[in-house]
Amino acid sequence: METFGSRLHRAMAERGPLCVGIDPHPALLARWGLSDDLAGLTRFSRTVVDALGDRVAVVKPQSAFFERFGSQGLAVLESIIRQLRTAGALVLLDVKRGDIGSTVAAYADAYLDPSSPLHVDAVTASPFLGVGALAPMFDAARAHGGGVFVLALTSNPEGASVQRARSADGRTVAQTVIDEISQLNEGARPLGSFGLVVGATIGETGHDLSKVNGPLLAPGLGAQGGRAADLRTVFGDELSTVLPSYSREVLGAGPDPAALRAAADRVLVDCRSALTAAGQ
Repeated sequence: METFGSRLHRAMAERGPLCVGIDPHPALLARWGLSDDLAGLTRFSRTVVDALGDRVAVVKPQSAFFERFGSQGLAVLESIIRQLRTAGALVLLDVKRGDIGSTVAAYADAYLDPSSPLHVDAVTASPFLGVGALAPMFDAARAHGGGVFVLALTSNPEGASVQRARSADGRTVAQTVIDEISQLNEGARPLGSFGLVVGATIGETGHDLSKVNGPLLAPGLGAQGGRAADLRTVFGDELSTVLPSYSREVLGAGPDPAALRAAADRVLVDCRSALTAAGQ
């Protein structure tokens, strides 16, 4: 079975290093002239899928914006997951799940088991009950060729008080997370399947990412203030494994599909320029 890391490496090479979110929040639906209801959610999501599913390497639906419509919203999510995968995009579901024991195992079954209607290529996860508590997710990813992106250094200002706190051995909590994920990817080629989430707006991190050997998801670009050029500051010599992520910067160009494609192409050019600037 081909690993997620291998599929992601190929997708980034073929389609370019870009992840686009699907975040149908009320303000964006209104900007598109859509109602904040199931019909608006459905039309928004399908437009994005039709415009970008066959050209973007990774598409990242934010689960919460579908969950708020209950079971019918989840049915829309299930549908677009299938459509995206048929179009050749890798699907990274932004759920940020984290728990212990049988509960985290159930999350793994929901998102990483091919028999589930919510089966995706990869998920985001929170490690703040301990990275080891996510072991059932890691095991499911290995068994089914999936991936897990673990929060490490996020862009939100509230995150620093936890992520940059220091443990007894002097490392920050974030560095501990980085080191444990690095161990999971040891020896993987061409890329490990376990990634980290590192915000594009945080500047010089002061953390060592050199041994991760896995994808580094960089949200916060575009409308959240991050620029493609900032990636060089945040990631330094590790640019080759960075997956830049945009949402509103691209989605705001809708609802015209051609405008969505043009916006995605524009930010991809910026990302390619930033990620190759240091000779990567």
